[in-house]
Amino acid sequence: MEAYDVIIVGAGPGGYVAAERAGALGKRVLLVEKDQFGGVCTNRGCIPTKSLLNSAKQYRHALEGGKFGVHCSDVSFSLAEAMAWKGETIQTLRNGIEFLMKANKVDVVFGNATFVDSHHVQVGETVYESAYLVLATGSSPFVPPIPGHDLSHVLTSDGILELQQAPKTLTVIGGGVIGVEFASFFSMIGTQVTVIEMMPEILPMMDGEFSKLMRRELKDVTFHLGCKVGEITPEAVKYVDAKGNSQEIAAEMVLMSVGRRPNTAGFDPLKLEISRQGVVVDEFLRTNVANVYAIGDVNGKSQLAHSASRMAEVAVSHMFGSRNQRMRYNAIPWAVYGQPEAAGCGLTEQEASKQGIPVKTATTQMRANGRFLAEQGKRGSGLVKVVAHAATGVILGVHLLGPYSSEMIWGAAEAIEAELRVQDVKEVVFPHPSVSELIKDTCFAIDHAL
Repeated sequence: MEAYDVIIVGAGPGGYVAAERAGALGKRVLLVEKDQFGGVCTNRGCIPTKSLLNSAKQYRHALEGGKFGVHCSDVSFSLAEAMAWKGETIQTLRNGIEFLMKANKVDVVFGNATFVDSHHVQVGETVYESAYLVLATGSSPFVPPIPGHDLSHVLTSDGILELQQAPKTLTVIGGGVIGVEFASFFSMIGTQVTVIEMMPEILPMMDGEFSKLMRRELKDVTFHLGCKVGEITPEAVKYVDAKGNSQEIAAEMVLMSVGRRPNTAGFDPLKLEISRQGVVVDEFLRTNVANVYAIGDVNGKSQLAHSASRMAEVAVSHMFGSRNQRMRYNAIPWAVYGQPEAAGCGLTEQEASKQGIPVKTATTQMRANGRFLAEQGKRGSGLVKVVAHAATGVILGVHLLGPYSSEMIWGAAEAIEAELRVQDVKEVVFPHPSVSELIKDTCFAIDHAL
């Protein structure tokens, strides 16, 4: 029986980062993966969707470049070629992860892991032993038992990433991040897209003002809010609208995008505490079993790739390091990569109000910014909002809608993590011209003192 310091099950952005960090510390590490390096993020999530969205944006730029002096003719979009580009990108990243594992002397075994107990994992005919066990098994798309959910034209985010030809019509059930990103992509390449959402607004984690603007900016997408889907037929999606009336819409293809659930199958021998959300963990990612940690989507705390990676660092530090690090969730940024982009970190104004926190806020139009105006024009739309504590000026939330949002939001995460005040950000020198200057401008709008 081979013995390791730690066995990690799952090679997604939680698992492979945990393996890399533990290997770098000189620990003997085994990484078990049933499919491919990179998990959902690299193979069926973050990376393939961003690759396809970039292809669609390039297409739209070619179609709309006339106002910038760029004129194109005979512009067309090939979904098959965009999918090929996506595949090349995925493989390059898989190769990179493989290199990281070799560089950090991580042993890798491909196959299904069977848990014997909290110290023993079996793969094939071999049983492996370890002092610690890290569960990084991720999540899978949730498909509610709506009549017709199993029809061949009803896809999840996994299946829709394999299409070679775009449908003429697509109905997306669910207006969360995944649903909105796919709606944005397919609408950009000419598909007639409808989104049916049960909640009164799309993207519930977003500031309310921003959600409305995002919906308005997705001009080629039709939204039905406050609606409940009752049945899917080969020709249509039937639903009840916000007023209680029965409706239906024709759909050549349906995307089921109503959330994900943690992959906890086979965990029984570990005797873990598991809630509806996922494996129960503490701030160090420890489960109720002393040597077992659970990171990423499987614990349901924050279903984001970068959250999983940070959880990996905290877990490995707790196992083998100073044990001073702990997982904090108040400064985890999120991003939506459609057209337009959006991103946020920390509290929205609505969340602060519910928690009884007195705040000052300011919202700045992006069209007031030089770079935005040069690249988007006077008709471009975008917002920056800063939420600060009314008494102390400490920044509690930053929300962005417009170009480069996903690239700028890290600064907000740093400000919130470090408990910076708007007064502190006002003293930072931002590059000019850059869209990021709007964050400083918005801080000045909250606090005018020099």
